[in-house]
Amino acid sequence: MIALVLCAEALNTALERTVDLLEPERHPLARDAKDLGAAGVLIASLFALIVGLIVFAPRIFGLFFRK
Repeated sequence: MIALVLCAEALNTALERTVDLLEPERHPLARDAKDLGAAGVLIASLFALIVGLIVFAPRIFGLFFRK
């Protein structure tokens, strides 16, 4: 999952640099493209968090709530 987030971040960086190259001035569509790339990274990060909770939550709860 960490690798997925890093790949999403690398793709987002490539997208942002390409948009900057093609449209150096501020433009609403360029802004939207960058925002969508950042949203993809956020979604990947949230799924990584969910997977982390699924994997580690039972052990963490087991440490705090032993019978």
